[in-house]
Amino acid sequence: MTHRTTPFPDGFLWGASTAGHQIEGNNVNSDWWRKEHDPAAGIEEPSLDACDSYHRWDEDMDLLAELGFTDYRFGVEWSRIEPVQGTFSHAEIAHYRRMVEGAIARGLRPMVTLHHFTVPQWFEDRGGWTADGAAGLFARYVEHCAPIIADGVPYVCTINEPNMIAVMAGLKKAGDQGFPPAGLPTPDEETTHAIIAAHHAAMKTLRDRHPDIKVGWTIANQVYQALPGAEQITADYRHPREDVFIEAARGDDWIGVQSYTRTKIGADGPIPAPEDAERTLTQWEYYPTAVGHALRHTAAVLGDDTPLIVTENGIATGDDSRRIDYYTGALDAVAGCLDDGLNVRGYLAWSALDNYEWGSYRPTFGLIAVDPVTFARTAKPSAAWLGGLARDRALPRIGG
Repeated sequence: MTHRTTPFPDGFLWGASTAGHQIEGNNVNSDWWRKEHDPAAGIEEPSLDACDSYHRWDEDMDLLAELGFTDYRFGVEWSRIEPVQGTFSHAEIAHYRRMVEGAIARGLRPMVTLHHFTVPQWFEDRGGWTADGAAGLFARYVEHCAPIIADGVPYVCTINEPNMIAVMAGLKKAGDQGFPPAGLPTPDEETTHAIIAAHHAAMKTLRDRHPDIKVGWTIANQVYQALPGAEQITADYRHPREDVFIEAARGDDWIGVQSYTRTKIGADGPIPAPEDAERTLTQWEYYPTAVGHALRHTAAVLGDDTPLIVTENGIATGDDSRRIDYYTGALDAVAGCLDDGLNVRGYLAWSALDNYEWGSYRPTFGLIAVDPVTFARTAKPSAAWLGGLARDRALPRIGG
């Protein structure tokens, strides 16, 4: 197997991503905190201190910069900034502004995510995204984030994986029967429309206040692959779970592409991976080239005008050599997209840290290990490997 290199485009984003609730710890005013401590919810374990990144964000950024990364995507928590409806915390806004300034001081371009799955408890109590006025309340929160993002933030993500928010709402309405063996539950249509409206309201707020910031949102791409004869079935299955959210990004400054594995579709719908397929700690099929398929599909839906950024891609594994192998295959697929002229502007790995994966700490996606008691950070070999590629300003290619 022969390796060759493809140079980065100028300004290519090379970094890692995190989410506030998954790493900060003690996000006590969020809906997820309440859910984690509700015995009826059946959550395996609560987030508690998480990675204590609320207090140790500087250590995280130091490591990423030292490793060679140029970009860091992190989130701000709505439930910290607006813990009570209409009451905004100046201290929390200042905290997140210090994080932005800390990233810039270390040579890390900050990408700020304004919503990553969690909402304040008061927002959930009034009915969540489908309640009257929800889009306006989200836009008001976004407007109050102005001091955080006003200077030095080139990219802002409004909402992370809105399709998964709609899927989870659909699952709840159906009685929380769990995920099927393959594929996703049917998204709630009302939530789909509401979350798109919230995104558009936030886009307008951000463009009115910050015309220089590039704004978009990120989509969970399942890489639906049609078996022969199932092309239309696949398209019909994919549209409410993915494409309607990609289409909603027309006119945005960029779109985030997030993928981890694939889903095959046959005449009767999604097909589980074979029993002998290699699986990750999340039980997903090991399929490194998924990200390339996701980029190509997103470009096919939106055309060439909307820049693509890989905002999440990675693997849950306890074997770091498999993580390096996964990233090698994924980056080869990204490089192939670049070679074919796709407008790919960056690659951010998931995740910077081993963190709380929405119910459990068992799936380890991180480039950096975190001791659960001392919170000591230890960069894995994959972190040094991936950071080295950033310093070399080249993507690995495999083949020819």
